Amino acid sequence: MSRSNPPRRRSARIAVVTALFGALAIVAAPAASADDDPDIPVTPAFSAVLPGLSDIPGPGYFLPIFGAAPRTLARLVVPASQFPSFDNIITRESGWNTFAINPVSGAYGLGQALPPEKMASHGPDWRINPLTQIRWAYDYMNHRYGSPDAAWEFWQQHHWY
Repeated sequence: MSRSNPPRRRSARIAVVTALFGALAIVAAPAASADDDPDIPVTPAFSAVLPGLSDIPGPGYFLPIFGAAPRTLARLVVPASQFPSFDNIITRESGWNTFAINPVSGAYGLGQALPPEKMASHGPDWRINPLTQIRWAYDYMNHRYGSPDAAWEFWQQHHWY
């Protein structure tokens, strides 16, 4: 009996989670009304195709899901041995807020990328997808410092990474 390939399994889990986040974004996004005409009701996208979606609350309803999800998603990307260091950095940089913006530097996201557009190398959805931001931050720590552990050592001395 052959053993499954852990990187392949991790990639499959990441693909499933990304698909779920994409589906959630589609369902939660309100449809645009033509010229904001008050006679045209604003309803969730695809409600004409899928009955019952008009009862789904707006995107703000789902924000608590995103609060806990990034840390959970990171466990799928970051090896367990490196996760405590990764967690320490992201907690201090953004508080695990996917939409965190540094008011002084303009750094953005979970890993506080500067300039934020750097994260586009990992996906066009870098502004809103915590998984894209996590993958970028993990790769950044590995390329610049060698590992999240080494990045955390640097962070403790300088309070930035």
